[in-house]
Amino acid sequence: LIDRLQLRDLGGLTINWKGRAFATKYDVKLSDDSKVWETAYRVEKGNGGADNIYLSEADARYIRLDLLKSHSGNDYAISCIKVRSIAFGSSLNAFFDSVAQQAPKGYYPKYFTHEQSYWTVVGADGDSKSALINEQGQIEVAKSSFSLEPFIYAGDSLTTWHSVTTSQSLAKKYLPVPSVEWKARGLQLNVTAFASGKAGRSVLMVRYRLTNTGERRLHGKFLVAIRPFQVDPPWQFLNSLGGVTTISNISYHGESVEVDGKRVIPMSRPDGFGATGFDSGDITEYISRGILPKSDSVHDHFAHASAALAYSFDLARDSSWNVYIAVPFHEAVDGCTPDMTLPAEFVAGKLKTTERFWESKLDRVDIELPGTAQSIINTLKSNLAYIFINRDGPVLQPGTRSYDRSWIRDGSMMSAALLRFGDSRVVRDYIDWYSRYIYPSGKVPCVVDAYGADPVPENDSHGEYIYAVMQYFRFTHDTTWLRMKFASVVKVVRYIESLRRQEMTEKYRTGTPEERACYGLVPASISHEGYSNHPEHSYWDDFFVMLGLKDAASMARILGEKKFEKDLAAQRDDFRKCLYASMRLAMKNKNIDYIPGCVELGDFDATSTTVGIDPVGELRYIPEPQLTNTFEKYYKYFEARKDSTTMWDAYTPYETRIIGILVYLGERKKAQELTKFFMGDRRPLNWNEWPEVIWRDRDTPKFIGDMPHAWVGSDFIRSVRTMFVYEREHDSALVVGAGITGEWVSDTNRVVVRNLPTYWGKLNYTVGTQNGAVVYSLSGKIDMHECHLLVESPLDRPVRTAMVDGVSAKVLDGRSVEVKQLPARLELKYR
Repeated sequence: LIDRLQLRDLGGLTINWKGRAFATKYDVKLSDDSKVWETAYRVEKGNGGADNIYLSEADARYIRLDLLKSHSGNDYAISCIKVRSIAFGSSLNAFFDSVAQQAPKGYYPKYFTHEQSYWTVVGADGDSKSALINEQGQIEVAKSSFSLEPFIYAGDSLTTWHSVTTSQSLAKKYLPVPSVEWKARGLQLNVTAFASGKAGRSVLMVRYRLTNTGERRLHGKFLVAIRPFQVDPPWQFLNSLGGVTTISNISYHGESVEVDGKRVIPMSRPDGFGATGFDSGDITEYISRGILPKSDSVHDHFAHASAALAYSFDLARDSSWNVYIAVPFHEAVDGCTPDMTLPAEFVAGKLKTTERFWESKLDRVDIELPGTAQSIINTLKSNLAYIFINRDGPVLQPGTRSYDRSWIRDGSMMSAALLRFGDSRVVRDYIDWYSRYIYPSGKVPCVVDAYGADPVPENDSHGEYIYAVMQYFRFTHDTTWLRMKFASVVKVVRYIESLRRQEMTEKYRTGTPEERACYGLVPASISHEGYSNHPEHSYWDDFFVMLGLKDAASMARILGEKKFEKDLAAQRDDFRKCLYASMRLAMKNKNIDYIPGCVELGDFDATSTTVGIDPVGELRYIPEPQLTNTFEKYYKYFEARKDSTTMWDAYTPYETRIIGILVYLGERKKAQELTKFFMGDRRPLNWNEWPEVIWRDRDTPKFIGDMPHAWVGSDFIRSVRTMFVYEREHDSALVVGAGITGEWVSDTNRVVVRNLPTYWGKLNYTVGTQNGAVVYSLSGKIDMHECHLLVESPLDRPVRTAMVDGVSAKVLDGRSVEVKQLPARLELKYR
């Protein structure tokens, strides 16, 4: 009996038993007065050592242990009891964090060391379910589900993620088949995970490959632990909480392990299996001694059971040995049940099929760069794959955990990225799906999830929807489909009109300078994350409104809707007038020389301002010199951050969209510098991805958003594409090679672009140097009646002469040449 002298909060107990005189069954009881007792926790199958008791939100003056059964007969011996503070039991994550601190490092997931652990997604194209694998090789088999963790027992010690050097890779450096490699003295482990099959019937496949890299023969046990921990760390809190999860029931039936109704299929038959409830000790307490729990089935009342599959190995020098595990994502699986008799052939075949599928998706467009620069294209392709994997059927979404819902903001940008690299079907399906959620008023919901459309007003959404529709048309020229969507677009424009009227009253016409700066815009909203605490009149919103009105007017012209065309063009022109009058007044009000993020704050936000140039296409209209000042100011800060001459904690890699903007502005060297910097901040490098937040200290244990983050990836994809080609709106120019640098073209290096979609058809070209001249070979099916093709010089020297198919051509601004027909050979010579 423990008397705490007064009623106090407590979070739990740690009971240290002495030797073998421990209780296998006992009750922890609490009381306020020592008369009325409540059983707070019952241990059913204790195993001695240290028992950690979780008591969430408990308070008591008295604590009593009712010892019901002794391991040694009738004797009990406790060396000490620690009454834990309320923090100990404040959450399951806090509790297991404390438990992990009592164990050797590596016995629990890395996030319990209070360090960041990065991960990537494993899934099939368009499937609703996916797995995660982290840098250490832990695999979360489904959202909020348990994980598989590798361990190696050899030489009377347990090898864990902490006792090895880890590295990561993707199949062929870009396919979404991730691997983790462990390197220890004389031993190497490779963990490869992939999703086999189609959406709705797919299976997670895992191959564990052990290789003896030492001089001696090695033997021991390889163990695959099943544990109640997600890959998502505890500080991942949006949509679902990361960290600890639950396992109530585990049982092994010879052909599969059932874990709370989910099957884990050991295609490689194990030499042993054991399961343990929490009260009987975590599975690491057993495998660290080279043994397994005796039970092959367990029910855990605390819902934190664990287990392990054990495989004995005996490896000669330079030999390898594989273990194969399958976990169906769904009840139905594609093809046949995993073949237990020939697992190596079965998995190899499924892996080959999976790789071929992704090659067919990602290699529709191909760009070859010299040397290490090819990693830029590998990263681009990987992020295309992540968009496909993150989507749920027709639903494009930025992530599978924190952002497992669809914003039209994210979806429109992902659609633009997909269209630029050859996939229109997914985009059409997405727009058709999202169109069903437009309100009768014409309001486009900012986000749609399992509960339906979110009514929160975010006033960028309306223009983004119209942009997505027009983007699909620009790449497919599907007039029939465009006509089907035109009524919805008109309805959305009418809603935009109603929003603008709210800001065109006398108050905004003749009020304070700040109020007048809001005249004719759309109302304040929280679409920009920086304004989530207080709605502002965001130029982010207004740029997308500008885009929506422009695209709507273009649609009307294309469809021959002359009445609508005149009306929509008038609205477009009036809004443009109001937008830039607002900007100029807002800058005057705040006495600033850059484009502000919103009217009220005069805030500097170059990442937001980018959209005015791409995708909105207002480069000719945005006020100067303030626009130039905005990106010069950004670049100075970027250099200071890169060179560590300024303090910073974190940034969002949405900044990758600035790469493309610098290409538009003719600053390709700066664009290349940004590219190198952001490529260096991939987490981890060889998985070709970014989280939503990059912390300067890689190990910072704070929220990072989903990994991979598909909207961030889409910004990178669109930016990189501008280096090779982009469409210039005001003069219908197709600009080629504006971001290619002299480093990529030489007598031995060249750039090759194949099958690249544009608004006006597909483009191919090769560029390199011959005898000091730059030579482009261009071909493709481009409608030259609808656009004019401008080819940029990759060298930072004025072009002296240009020859197109042997005929002298005019050099524009010392750097570009118009090519009027394809195929063509362009030769540029320099002073």
